[in-house]
Amino acid sequence: MTTIATAAPAPVSRTWYKILYVQVLIAILIGVVVGWLWPSLATSDWVKALGDGFIKLIKLVIAPIIFCTVVSGIAHIQDAKKVGWVGLKALVYFEIVSTFALLLGLLMGNLFQIGHGLAAKPDAAAVANYVEQAEASKTVDFILNIIPDSVVGALARGDILQVLLFAILFGFSLMALGERGEKLRGMIDDTAHAVFGVIAIVMKAAPIGAFGAMAFTIGKLGPSALGNLIGLIALFYATAALFVVVVLGLIARSVGFSIFKFIAYIKDELLLVLGTSSSESALPQLMKKLERLGCSKPVVGLVVPTGYSFNLDGTNVYMSLAKLFIAQALGVDLTFGQQLTILIVAMMTSKGASGITGAGFITLAATLSSVNPALVPGMAIVFSIDKFMSEVRALTNITGNGLAAVFVSWWEGELDQATLHARLNQESDRCPLLTAVGARYR
Repeated sequence: MTTIATAAPAPVSRTWYKILYVQVLIAILIGVVVGWLWPSLATSDWVKALGDGFIKLIKLVIAPIIFCTVVSGIAHIQDAKKVGWVGLKALVYFEIVSTFALLLGLLMGNLFQIGHGLAAKPDAAAVANYVEQAEASKTVDFILNIIPDSVVGALARGDILQVLLFAILFGFSLMALGERGEKLRGMIDDTAHAVFGVIAIVMKAAPIGAFGAMAFTIGKLGPSALGNLIGLIALFYATAALFVVVVLGLIARSVGFSIFKFIAYIKDELLLVLGTSSSESALPQLMKKLERLGCSKPVVGLVVPTGYSFNLDGTNVYMSLAKLFIAQALGVDLTFGQQLTILIVAMMTSKGASGITGAGFITLAATLSSVNPALVPGMAIVFSIDKFMSEVRALTNITGNGLAAVFVSWWEGELDQATLHARLNQESDRCPLLTAVGARYR
């Protein structure tokens, strides 16, 4: 049989304004301008509905995507022990990296004590709603909440952990069926492809959603909302960047690639998160992209959904900094033992925060009430600027979550290194600025 060699198809160049991430970036900038110059228009119900509606469209398909991906990944594995081993490795990775994030936040908060001298007079009523939610977020309740009252209810609510639990059980059951479950496995695979098709359609509206979300935020809070708290925002941004470059950078380097190339690869998802301040909005695209990057499909199906509740690096950095800032602003000196307690409690209370706007604030309330109830009223100090830190929390979360899937795939020996480097190099060539920064970093 004669094999005819064919040349690889030439890459199709796209007009710059047709590229999704360019459209999203332009929409974000327009949203900032509209929110600044015409706040009354930006805060109208219709503009707000653009952002809220887009996030609802994304959340519409998250549950079925997670279900189909996890079930398909487990059902195609012949050894049940392998699934458990991957899950154990993922949890070990999550806990180690989360600890580094919390420690870095505590270190930066102690080095730059920007809360001192603020002489804050907090309004406890402004954060009452978050405190009530935090009181209901005890560890026991969180564990019990993983078990859904019904499968239909879990899918209808889109509760990631509940859907994940049922998907794992269903995947093992389908695995045990062997050849008898082949048709059902095929149907689930086809369903996953169809749902990803829905995502592709919905993503065409991403610029509209990003514009609405950003315009409403700037219109409501305004540039002057930063006020004297600009120091906390700047410190959080710097600490999150330091965590990504140093901690995640070293993890990426251990696998054999640059974190800047990885950021360039997921830039579409990062810009989407920036516009919506929700890391969940990019979850379906991220999973598909990680598979194309050479990660094992079963690993991606297990690590990414689990990471949205157990691997929230940005939220951990935020909690450490915000707690110290509030204590400093209220004139409360925290001992080393109390700061260690913050670290331990935060490791538990951060689980289950899903990356939705406000989840980090609720987690903050849960930790403060556990460590020192006198600090809870101080949450009002950071309440007005929490929105400006929410985006960076979500950006750090999604970057860390994506890298976790790559690392665990590599740890399992199921990472296609050739595909990884080819994809990363291809995307980094389209982002010369990130490539230059990455070269300087090395």
